[in-house]
Amino acid sequence: MEGTTMSAGSRPLSGIRVIEFTHMVMGPAVGAVLADLGAEVIRIEPIGGDKTRTLTGSGAGYFPMFNRGKKSLCLNLKSEGGKEVARKLLEDADVLIENFRPGAMERLGFGYEDLRRDNPRLIYCSEKGFLSGPYAHRTALDEVTQMMGGLAYMTGPPGRPLRAGASVIDITGGMFGAIAILAALQQRHTTGRGQHVTASLYETTAFLVGQHMAQQAVTGTPAKPMPVRTSAWAIYQIFETKDDEQVFVGLVSDKQWQAFCEAFGREDLKNDPDFRTNNDRVAAKDRLIPEVAA
Repeated sequence: MEGTTMSAGSRPLSGIRVIEFTHMVMGPAVGAVLADLGAEVIRIEPIGGDKTRTLTGSGAGYFPMFNRGKKSLCLNLKSEGGKEVARKLLEDADVLIENFRPGAMERLGFGYEDLRRDNPRLIYCSEKGFLSGPYAHRTALDEVTQMMGGLAYMTGPPGRPLRAGASVIDITGGMFGAIAILAALQQRHTTGRGQHVTASLYETTAFLVGQHMAQQAVTGTPAKPMPVRTSAWAIYQIFETKDDEQVFVGLVSDKQWQAFCEAFGREDLKNDPDFRTNNDRVAAKDRLIPEVAA
């Protein structure tokens, strides 16, 4: 959030207590957003700590990135003692976040229906692989749903699906969970009651590629992968400079095109009738790009 720097006590979610039963990225991402907004987030980890703590390679940054600003408590939730401590924390909690296998929390006695009786104001957020449907009880991973939902197809060159360069589905799915929690907190002001909200990896992927599905519906032609797409803008790519550097240039309006031509002394391009509007420039891209790259 930009603006005046806020102290911990003055942030929007100051006074909100969140109990987090999560691992990996998607679930912790929800709590990270809420913690940044001022909520007190308490992670429940297994005895010995969350296994995400010890990941190496590309997973080495998961735990510190998505669990900053939180408190942690190790409990054996299969023991009565551990369950009792967790129940005590949940008695006056505002939010619970979980992203375990479907049915896992219920088997431990921490399902939404189990907890709402003692804390009817509790907002219970489940982060899953899939929403209701034939795959609802399956587990999923970020990269799996990128492949299933078409994001990997759109990211890589034709015939070579490629996952995005960050855990975008986990993180965006976590943001959807945080949005749902914020909406439920707002609704609780009116109803006085909590509710069960859910976000998922697959449906998050579907949302992100929705623009490509809409493109096919509008044009009648399937969207091409991003490396070979027809861009909405004629100048929207990386160019090589004379000193062997690379620079991305994106011109998304006719005014920007005119300013670009003036800055580089290309009045000839500015005044060329084939390049008058953005759609003109897209249609004449094969002639335009060599002129700009020269």
